[in-house]
Amino acid sequence: MPGRAAVRGLVDRLAAGCRSPLEIWGHDQIRVGARTIYLDMFAEAERVNIELDGATSHGDPAEREIDLRRDALLATVGILVVRFSHRRLTTDPATVRQETLAILANRHGSP
Repeated sequence: MPGRAAVRGLVDRLAAGCRSPLEIWGHDQIRVGARTIYLDMFAEAERVNIELDGATSHGDPAEREIDLRRDALLATVGILVVRFSHRRLTTDPATVRQETLAILANRHGSP
């Protein structure tokens, strides 16, 4: 069946915990222990992961708890997680960009 490998890859990513299009189709992932974590946008040199959160999956308290646990796990390997809401990204992209660049500049020299 044509495309079978692509479908299998998608199913594997969903089974591994991908919950957003950026996580599913992005190429950024990191292993922490036995767990593979898919990242929205990872600045590897600065060890910063930018997460773009939509209201549909991040408005639920149970989903928020999952995010907090995931962020804490990433912190154990020195990765700072910065979250921006979809609404903020679409209504104030210039400020989101400025904040992101400031965070990256600050972390660039961090060990």
